Formats: sequence, structure tokens, C-alpha cells
Amino acid sequence: MSDQAIRDYVEANRERFVEELKEFLRIPSVSTDPVNAGEVRRCAEWLASHLRGIGLETVEVHATPGHPIVYAEYMGAVGKPTLLLYGHYDVQPPDPLELWLTPPFEPDVRDNKIFARGATDDKGQLFAHIKGIETLLALTGELPVNIKLLIEGEEEVGSKNLDAWIEANKERLASEAVIISDSPMFAPGLPSITYGLRGLAYLEMTVRGPGHDLHSGLYGGGVPNPINELGRIIAKLHDEDGRIAVPGFYDAVRELESDEREAFARLPFTEEGFIAETGVVGLTGETGFTTLERIWARPTLDFNGIWGGFTGAGAKTVLPSTASAKFSCRLVADQNPDKIAALVRDYVRSIAPEYVEISVELHHGGSPVITERDSRAVQAALRALKKSWDVDPVFVRGGGSIPVVATFSEVLGVPTVLVGFGLDDDRLHSPNEKFNLENFYAGITTSAFLWNELV
Repeated sequence: MSDQAIRDYVEANRERFVEELKEFLRIPSVSTDPVNAGEVRRCAEWLASHLRGIGLETVEVHATPGHPIVYAEYMGAVGKPTLLLYGHYDVQPPDPLELWLTPPFEPDVRDNKIFARGATDDKGQLFAHIKGIETLLALTGELPVNIKLLIEGEEEVGSKNLDAWIEANKERLASEAVIISDSPMFAPGLPSITYGLRGLAYLEMTVRGPGHDLHSGLYGGGVPNPINELGRIIAKLHDEDGRIAVPGFYDAVRELESDEREAFARLPFTEEGFIAETGVVGLTGETGFTTLERIWARPTLDFNGIWGGFTGAGAKTVLPSTASAKFSCRLVADQNPDKIAALVRDYVRSIAPEYVEISVELHHGGSPVITERDSRAVQAALRALKKSWDVDPVFVRGGGSIPVVATFSEVLGVPTVLVGFGLDDDRLHSPNEKFNLENFYAGITTSAFLWNELV
């Protein structure tokens, strides 16, 4: 089967593909709200039915303590490699509704982009692969490789039941590599493979002073103020060069290779553009590294929320009894989230003054991941992307985390190839989420080319 036959099939079915994607997007599979469990289940059943409709014979919907997992497979390519495709069909809540130009679950095409909740995260990107598989089955009646599909309904709520399901089914999920499209391209028209993701350690601390709120005039200056003390602790977590001051924090950090730094420097990125994109006045960070190096390959410690005392309208001269903050550490290879969380917790306790009480709670975490750029699956993905976009793809890292990638590595012992079709400005998790339809079509051809390249 020729590459042109694949392109012709996709071209001939563009309108149908978009209409089917609209059906998928209309189902409000918001996993965060228990009231919506029926719609999440309906989405799983719709997806399973659609997979059967394109020609997959083994399609199952597995119940979990939370939302269902859809599993499907094609194992008819005897003696050929086996790949695992992962995606998720659940979506973020659409709030605030008033900021949407069109209803979030009534897909609307404007300017060759489809607007809906889940358009790019992750229904649109996942559906591109489903249509890529359909293309090959429609043209030849078979697939060149064996493909297993694992599609969950709880990614947006932390994949609470996925790890246990993967562990229980690890023999069935055995494969050469995992393919995921749940990430952005580096820039419009510039396809990319994400070969590194940062991990995460999430913590929360509370400083306690007096037994109850006090009048600041009667007691201020004589008893500890938890907000003041929390601020002093926060100030001691970084030094003047932007480095994290926790002893041992950097001990396991894998440093960037010179070729990686050179590759990052060649990417079409400017600090001026980044400033404009983010709306800040200027940039900051760890001394000695570029912006891309800081957000892709260096660990961080950032405060995500802080509260205590009176925060209502007007004034109230209160000295609060407690003050709290949530903060997260983005981690890089080869940092261990449990070890880092313990180091941070112990350091915070050590710098807290003895005249206050402090508690540090460890929330969730995830391991960082690096995929070897010269692996067979990665090289196949590079060739498929080049065929679809007719440009040389680039290697990038991701500053965020996809915890299941570490699970695939640790439980299945296989690498993950992150081939994103979205864009940074697709408004993931925000009103007016969108997906460029040209990226959708190119994603379909990329998927079909990829399975052929993996033979």
C-alpha cells in the first residue's frame, strides 16, 4: 500500500471524520463530577462501539472503582511487533461557561479549527490515531503490526485506578513501545517528539501560632504571626541565583548533554515571544540556564496557593492562628519524587522557628521520564511525522508531567513515544479549547504512516 493511497483515503473522508469527531466531543465526559458518571460511561460505550465499527474485533469496556477503561486490540500481524496506544476520553470541566463563545459540548468549526471541550485534550488527538487505524483497515483489511489500545476515563482526576489495572494486566499489555498523543507540537507547522517529561512532588504546609485568631492591636508584636513566619520560610527555599536551597535537592539531577543544549538553542524560540505569550514583564529563573533549559530540564519549586487570616472585602485587624501554602516541585531525570518530598519536608521543618508549630503534608507525585532518542519506535515516529508535514521534526522536552508514562516504564518496562498534534495555544483546560483541523488530518496520516514504519 502506497503512502499516496493513505493520503487519498484521508482526503476523501475529511468531512466524515470531523462529523464523527463532533459526535465524540458532544458527550460531556467530565470525570471530576460524580454526578456526571453516567455520561462518562456513555462516552466509553460510544468509543467501544466506534472501535468495533472500524473493524477491531476485540473491544472491551472494563469497570473500575471509578470510570471505565476501554481496551481493544488487533493481534492479526503474526510475527510482527506489538505496540500499545494510550489515550483518555475524559475531559476537564468546562467552567467558566460564560467565557465560551459557543457551548463547550456543541462542537463548532471556525477558521478551520474545531472548538469544544476535549477538542485537543485528548479526544481530538486520540481520534486521529483511531482514524489512522481505520484508514489502514479500510485500505487493506489488516494492520501491519499488532496494536493494543488502552483508553482511560480518569486522566483528568489523576488516573486513580489506572496503575492497578496496568499492574493486573501487564502480561496482556506486553508491547515494544507505547504511543501517546496528548502533548503539543513545538510550533505550528513544526512537528515534534517529546522525549523528556518532568516529574512532580506536591506538598502542603501549615504554620500554627496562637490557639485562635487574635486582635492585632492587643497582641501584635508579642506573639508569632503565622503569615509572617510562613513568608520567612518561603523566602529561605531559594537562594539569590534562583537555586532551590534544600540540601541534597540536586544530587541526582541528570545534567543536559551538550548536543541537547545546542538543539534547544536552534529551536524557533525567543524570550520576547515568551514574554508576550505569558503576559509577564520579564523572565527569571535559575542562573546559568536558558528559558527552555529551565522549563524542560531543570527542577523547580513553585508555590501554587497561599492563604491565612482575613481575605474578605474591607479591613479586619486580625492576627491569624494559621497560615498555609501548597507548593510543587517539578523534577527531572533521575530525581525520585518520594526522596525529594522527604528532603523538602525535613528542610522546611528544620528552618521553622521553634515558637510555631509546622506540619508538612505530602500529596501526590510522579517520576520524571527520558526516552532514548535513537530507539526504533522514536525513529519510526520521526519518519512518519516528516512524511505528513514534509519538514524535519524536532526533539523537545516537556515541562509538565504525564504520570502514566513512568508507570509504563516501571511496570511494563517499555519506552513511550510522545507524538503530539496539538498546539500550546489550544487552550487546554480553558474556555474555547480548540484543535486545528489541519493538525487533525495530518495526525491521521501520521498515525497510519507510523504503524507501517514500525514493521
